[in-house]
Amino acid sequence: IYEDHPQHSMVGIYNKTQPALIIRDPELVKTVIQSNFDSFSDNLLKVDFQLDPLFTINPFFANGEMWFTSRKRLTHAFTGKRLRILYKSVEQVLKKFDDYLDRRMSGSNSMIELEMRDLFSRYTGEIVANAGLGVEGFCFDGEDHPASFVTMGKLVFDPTLLGKIAQTLNFFLPELNKILRMPFVPKQVDHFFRSTVKEVLRIRRQEIERRNDFLQLMADLEKTEGQQIDEDLVTAHAFSFFADGYDTSSITLSFVVYQLARHPHIQQRLRDEVETVFDKYDGQLTYDSLKEMTYMDQVISESQRHYTSGGMFGKVCTEEFELKGSDGLCCHVKPGTEIMISIFGLHKDSKYWPDADVYDPDRFSADRKPEITKFTFLPFGEGPRACVGMRMALLQVKACLATVIRKYILEVSPKIQEPLRMQPGSFLTAPIGGIWLYLRRI
Repeated sequence: IYEDHPQHSMVGIYNKTQPALIIRDPELVKTVIQSNFDSFSDNLLKVDFQLDPLFTINPFFANGEMWFTSRKRLTHAFTGKRLRILYKSVEQVLKKFDDYLDRRMSGSNSMIELEMRDLFSRYTGEIVANAGLGVEGFCFDGEDHPASFVTMGKLVFDPTLLGKIAQTLNFFLPELNKILRMPFVPKQVDHFFRSTVKEVLRIRRQEIERRNDFLQLMADLEKTEGQQIDEDLVTAHAFSFFADGYDTSSITLSFVVYQLARHPHIQQRLRDEVETVFDKYDGQLTYDSLKEMTYMDQVISESQRHYTSGGMFGKVCTEEFELKGSDGLCCHVKPGTEIMISIFGLHKDSKYWPDADVYDPDRFSADRKPEITKFTFLPFGEGPRACVGMRMALLQVKACLATVIRKYILEVSPKIQEPLRMQPGSFLTAPIGGIWLYLRRI
């Protein structure tokens, strides 16, 4: 729909039987998600909190006071000072990730073929376990470990046919799901998180140990505010950390390395930057060294422009408002009206991105970045409801990318199905057949 109406600032459609509006004008996007936020404060996708209590305070699904309080707590956890603390957990996981690749590489003539989302979900799953809850994630210990965070992640984000039906009902046919009562989060995952958090909190209350992790930060914050720790609330926070950081970051990493494999000269330029920064920091990957990898930031941003983890997002009008497009179109929006924003459409629009199909990280260089039209690049959203974990996500993505690019050359495997086509009905962006690459040791 976005591509079919290049001359219009907005397009009216019916979402099932309800009128909805797709906005195409960046100024309208700004109006809806930032400058007039109070009139469009609710997100489009919602879950039934009685069915899925772990999503109750997730800042993506919560609204009103619950959203405000939840976001405040999560923002507190991702300040620069606390990111430094969480990075210690990232360092520990990088060592496990590196050892895992070494084990897979042994006896294989220094080259292995791997599906990237599977590989990187092990890394992000282990980070969620270590940096989130201060426990082992068992993500590099095979497929059948009963406490593997990879297993939990696949149950939520790579579900069976029944699970996909449940997700579709939750997000797109909630009226029908009020009758069928199918939760988004499988009961096995709900029980796993509740029991894990309960045990960790028992240990923390006894002060047997302190850990530099997200759950400790949440527990300390509860104590600072003079309130008894609410286990359900802390569990929901921990699950938010998991839900927001597990699959989106692994998807981002998968598409980044795919682009690097497709463009060897960019891959080498990035490798040169990483080596230069490593040399400056005596061969150590540190929180500060990652900040200096600016070309890596460009590579990640350009990859996100081509493939974001989500293709669209939506808002709901909460206060009557008149939207005025740059082409003169006006729409009097009433409360309850759905407003849809095509991230894919904006990111690949040649009006804002010359040679939009070309992968060119220099679009995001310091001298060219100011030329980018505001609100045409939305990998983390914008405004008050922008992704609260963006800095943590980029931290773990950059750390993993630096570790891989130093030791391995990335090459496209014939297993990959090109051109990439995305799975219809998938909650997040997932290419059909996966992203298969060769990793060849340098």
